Amino acid sequence: MRKVVIVGSGCAGNTAAIYAARANLQPLVVKGKEAGGQLSLTTLVENFPGFPEGVDGPVLVENMKKQAEHFGAEYLDGEVTEADLSSRPFRLSVDGERLETSTLIIASGASARWLGLPNEQKLIGRGVSSCATCDGFFYRDKKIMVIGGGDSAMEEANFLTRFGSEVTIVHRREEFRASKIMLDRARKNPKIKWLTSTVVEDIHDVQQGVVTGVRLRNVQTGRVWEQDVDGFFVAIGHIPNTKVFRGQIETDSEGYIVSHGGARTSVAGVFHAGDVQDRVYRQAITAAGAGCMAAIEAERFLEAEGH
Repeated sequence: MRKVVIVGSGCAGNTAAIYAARANLQPLVVKGKEAGGQLSLTTLVENFPGFPEGVDGPVLVENMKKQAEHFGAEYLDGEVTEADLSSRPFRLSVDGERLETSTLIIASGASARWLGLPNEQKLIGRGVSSCATCDGFFYRDKKIMVIGGGDSAMEEANFLTRFGSEVTIVHRREEFRASKIMLDRARKNPKIKWLTSTVVEDIHDVQQGVVTGVRLRNVQTGRVWEQDVDGFFVAIGHIPNTKVFRGQIETDSEGYIVSHGGARTSVAGVFHAGDVQDRVYRQAITAAGAGCMAAIEAERFLEAEGH
């Protein structure tokens, strides 16, 4: 029987673990399918406060884990495969192992949607990214490509024009899902080029260990060609990792947890932290702040019950 179980081991989960452990709650952190979260997929993180020269994403997240363990947090490999939040204590199954807990912090994050290209995963952090605000700075005066047709693609492309010599938006259709205001803003930006009715067939070059170009195909004419590019940003949305909790706590139509003030969810004793609820900012520092909030909420909840 646990006082606090934290699901997820990215910035949000690890920060929650640090705060909960320092409050002497002996939290158990279930690492999840993507241990370390989005930071484990990045190389240099330059916008996390306290690191003047930047810090490698995996190093930052591992240091957070060590800090939590130093104060008494425990880590468990695996992911939550079943959850019963209908009554307390809450019951979880982690790859067949049963757990019970008085409070639960869901910090399982949101996974970027990828295109599923042969070389895509091999080049993540080496030119392939799903976060312009995280990685745009590295492409100063370089050729950048953004894939997508929604608001997030327009927003990322506009942001990336601050750095790149040119930004090309590639979309598989002629029409866009983006709102008129976001589309108009992108169309007025002289640095943005457009490739519609076009799909990416693959990314080069795995041998060099860095993005050098892409193979494109026009879906109407069938024409295939190669194009040089340095930065490849996929902006086709994220999938919140809430499947196992759906129908038990309130989520929106896409599966993001609906906040009930602070870090509270629709179920008393269940709290949220990070990208699992945040569809706007999705930064390491905001996730860490959310983890702090969730741990403090859990501590106060237990305190009110006399634990």
